[in-house]
Amino acid sequence: MYAYILKRIGATVPVLAMVGVFVFGLLFVAPGDPAAIVAGDQASPADIARIRAAMGLDRPFLVQLGEWFWNILHGDLGKSIFNSLPVAQLIHTRLGPTLSLMTVTLVISIVVAVPLGVLAAWKAGTWIDRGIMALAVLGFSTPVFVLGYVLSFSVSLKLGWLPVQGYTTLDHGVWPWLRNLLLPSISLGFIYIALIARVTRATMLEVLQQDYIRTAAAKGLGQQAILYVHALKNASVPIATAIGIGVALLIGGAVVTESVFAIPGLGRLTVDAILQRDYPVIQGVVLVCSFAYVLVNLLIDVLYSVLDPRIRY
Repeated sequence: MYAYILKRIGATVPVLAMVGVFVFGLLFVAPGDPAAIVAGDQASPADIARIRAAMGLDRPFLVQLGEWFWNILHGDLGKSIFNSLPVAQLIHTRLGPTLSLMTVTLVISIVVAVPLGVLAAWKAGTWIDRGIMALAVLGFSTPVFVLGYVLSFSVSLKLGWLPVQGYTTLDHGVWPWLRNLLLPSISLGFIYIALIARVTRATMLEVLQQDYIRTAAAKGLGQQAILYVHALKNASVPIATAIGIGVALLIGGAVVTESVFAIPGLGRLTVDAILQRDYPVIQGVVLVCSFAYVLVNLLIDVLYSVLDPRIRY
């Protein structure tokens, strides 16, 4: 098991290095000149050249890349072009709302999707199965921002049950914190629920055809024990894979969701940085999100060694 874990950790190092090169390359392929943006519209070519030299943009690509990696290893993600604040500080201040949104979305999605997938597999071919799968198709087909606006209009503006937008920190209490996150989490988690439910159903259908399931039923075990103790346990590896892959949906969907519901998280920071062409901030956010995605998939791989004894050695 430990050899497998070390192997998976070692495999993430070149992946992170490639991600870093790609993220840094955004500065060179993106339209616009950061030095010209800092200098302003009235700056002369000489002023722009001086700013480029001060920012180190006149040096060769490999030199800049090496210095950027060196700074990252020391926790320095650069400074924002517009407010001169460290990018790491900006990310730190916006990290809490995004983590809160993703955590609540993840919990809601798993709690709703796994039982729905198990129920659909148990009632395969019935109207219950078709209804759940129709809901899953709807989840894949509905954009996050469309569902967000529908929920904001119906639940918030018409019924007045939940806030339209904003974010409340956990320091003000669990319910005020959760109250602001319910609608964004449902909007963001709808497609995630569809993904997990479909994978759970497909895996459970395969497992329920195995001989040991029929043996358990012949021994007189109850339906719930068969479904959740025997079948779901053996179907957990593909489900865990779907959950790990779906983290990418959460990271990408957070950008849209935070914009719709005015949540001051990393997604909103990314949108503002793109509109302002604040390249250091864009690079920092993309790098952190990429690292988080790789880390989550690493944790899923490590979880395999717990769920599947065949890969422990």
